[in-house]
Amino acid sequence: MTDTPQGFDTLAIHAGTEADPATGARQVPIYQTTAYVFRDADHAAALFGLQEVGYIYSRLTNPTIGALQNRIAALEGGAGAVCCSSGHAAQIMALFPLMAPGRNIVASTRLYGGTITQFSQTFKRFGWSCTFVDFDDLDAVKAAINDDTRAIFCETIANPGGYITDLDAIAAIADEAGIPLIVDNTTATPYLCRPIDHGATLVVHSLTKYMTGNGTVTGGVVVDSGKFDWSASDKFPSLSQPEPAYHGLTFHETFGPAAFTFHGIAIGLRDLGMTMNPQGAHYTLMGIETLSLRMEKHIANAQKIAAWLEGHDAVAGVTYAGLDSSPYKNRIPKICPKGAGALFTVQLKGGYTACTKFVAGLNLFSHVANLGDARSLVIHPASTTHRQLTEEQQIAAGASPDTVRLSIGIEDADDLIADLDQALKAAG
Repeated sequence: MTDTPQGFDTLAIHAGTEADPATGARQVPIYQTTAYVFRDADHAAALFGLQEVGYIYSRLTNPTIGALQNRIAALEGGAGAVCCSSGHAAQIMALFPLMAPGRNIVASTRLYGGTITQFSQTFKRFGWSCTFVDFDDLDAVKAAINDDTRAIFCETIANPGGYITDLDAIAAIADEAGIPLIVDNTTATPYLCRPIDHGATLVVHSLTKYMTGNGTVTGGVVVDSGKFDWSASDKFPSLSQPEPAYHGLTFHETFGPAAFTFHGIAIGLRDLGMTMNPQGAHYTLMGIETLSLRMEKHIANAQKIAAWLEGHDAVAGVTYAGLDSSPYKNRIPKICPKGAGALFTVQLKGGYTACTKFVAGLNLFSHVANLGDARSLVIHPASTTHRQLTEEQQIAAGASPDTVRLSIGIEDADDLIADLDQALKAAG
C-alpha cells in the first residue's frame, strides 16, 4: 500500500490486504486454524507478554480477521479495530474497558430494540445502568450525565426510523464531559458517514448488515479513533492504570493511540471470547469490496420508494430522512452527504392489523429479522424486534404498533413498488 491518501473504493478493495506471502494468493485466504507455531520459547514469551505483535491462538488473533480489521479501520479513519462475533458483542466489547459496577451510560432513545433491551436489562447484571434520552434535546443529554457516566451511545442513522443524529453536537457534549462517544454506524456504513470525523471516540458495527451485504454471516467490530486521552482522568483505570494480568503494564502509556485496540484483543477477546470466525471474516471482506456500489443503489431505490409511499392513500407517514417532509433532511449535507441510507419506517392508517396483513401480503420483500441485505426486507417491529419494549418505549424508539420497517434492497425499484402496492391494497 502507498502512503498517498486513497479514495474509498480503493481502500474498500485494497486496505489491509496484500498478496499472501506464502503462496501469492491475491484474495485473502481463510486461515482456518486454531493455533500458530512459535519460533522458539523467547518468541512465545514475547507474544504472551505483549512485547511483540503476532499470532498465538485464534480466539485472539487470526490473519483473515486481521485483514478485515485493518480494512475497516482504514475505511472509518480509525487507529485500529477489533472484530468479534456480532454487533451485540461489539457493544459489550466497546463498553467493557470503560465500565464498572455502579457506572452508567447515556444512550439515545432511538436505538434498535435489541440494543435497548441489552442496555436496560442485561447490563444490570454487570452492575451497569443506562439513561435513555431524546438526542434531539441537547440539554437533556447534558443533564443526564453525572460523575458515574462513562460513555454516550447513539446510532448514526437510527434503526428502525432512519433518523439522523447530529453527531457533532453530541460529540461536543461528550468532550465537555470528558467521556467517549460511541456511535453505532451499522445503518450508515463508512460510505455514508465516518463518525470519527464528527468527533466520535469509538465506532461499532453489526457487520452482519450492509458491510457484508448478503445475509450470510454474523459479525461485529469496534473501531478506535485513537484520539481519546484515557489518562486525562481516573475514570478509565483499565486503560490508564497498571494491568495485573500483564505484570503491571499500562495500556495507554505503552500503546498510546492503539491502547483501546490492544486492550480489546489482550483482555476483551481473551476473557470474553466473542471471537469472529475466519470464514465469516472472509465473506465480509468480499462484501466490502462492493459496498459503495451497493449503497448507491440502495439509496437510489429508497429515495424513489419512500417518495411513492408518502403519496399512497393507505400511508399515514414515512420517516425517510431524504424526503422534504423529514425534519432530519437538513442534517444530510453535514452527516450523510451521499444520502440518507435505505432504512426507514412506514406508518399505516389501518394500524397494527393492517401492518401484519401488509407484511404477509408482500412477495419480493422477505419477512426477516435483518437489514442491509442486497434483497429488500420487511418487519413489523412492535410484534418482533421491539416486542419486548413497552408501547411508550416503542413510540420513543420510532417503532409504534402502526409502523412497518423497510430495508430497501438493490432490486429494480419499479418491481418493489408494484409489490408494495399490491400488499397495501390487500391490507385494506
